[in-house]
Amino acid sequence: MATLARRHDCAANDRFHARLAQHVAARMAGLQHPDAIRAAAIALLSDCTWLAEVLAPLIAGLAADPWFAPAIRVQRDARRTALVLADLPALTLSASITAAAPLASAGPPSRFVLPGRQRVTRYLRGGDAQVRRWQRIESDVPVRCSEVAGETLADGMLTMQDGVREARLIVAAARDVVAVTATVKPGADALVREFAVADGRLLRQASADDAASRAELLLMLLRASGRTDAGACFDSVSHDAAPQLRWAAMREWLMLDAHAAHPRLTAMAANDSDAAVRAASRRTLATLAARMATA
Repeated sequence: MATLARRHDCAANDRFHARLAQHVAARMAGLQHPDAIRAAAIALLSDCTWLAEVLAPLIAGLAADPWFAPAIRVQRDARRTALVLADLPALTLSASITAAAPLASAGPPSRFVLPGRQRVTRYLRGGDAQVRRWQRIESDVPVRCSEVAGETLADGMLTMQDGVREARLIVAAARDVVAVTATVKPGADALVREFAVADGRLLRQASADDAASRAELLLMLLRASGRTDAGACFDSVSHDAAPQLRWAAMREWLMLDAHAAHPRLTAMAANDSDAAVRAASRRTLATLAARMATA
């Protein structure tokens, strides 16, 4: 019986993946530019009739066997359940349900997130949900956001979000919200940022890049191990394309060997392409100069 059940699971999941490849992966094949992927995602989600065909093998599998294991990743929190239908080089495709009841009991939000990626969302069930929106203020250092006009979600609504500059948050809904979202991978911001609802100020930020996170951890290990002979590693990473990684390398290098890091810090204060990194470098130079003067 167990063998038959496994064969049933494999067959249903194979049919699901075959249909997903036909309707989704084939449309994204060869696309690399963010705008091209976004346009393909808009075309894909403008008509979601293919979705029922794609999900049919999984639904049939669950109807026949309550222990059936669909080959999809599930993400849950108190308000939202999401199924990751496809994770492709071009984009991630997910289906989600945002429950109305937890939104009603949660109270006003205190924080919102700027995700750093372009998103295209089709609301199969809008639930008359109320969405608050914020726009990034480009000239501000540190980064800040200001609230702009919100919107009400309707059944069938298609929305485009530039997650580098726009944040969206569902704050209330008359009914559960059912959505399919395509998140574009190329062109993403290196950081995910969290802001305060009250005044739009930046609360914290984290790397959205696994490789950058690993590099930061390795630099922390070198610093904690007292590896003053690894200056070339810190210098190399301080030239990385990602601003947050450049500054992380400099921060660790300063804690390890401030004298060795000083020339590179001076260069970053004068010439770094990111305004926030330049500002942080200048502040740190002033602090370092004061400490060296009294040493």
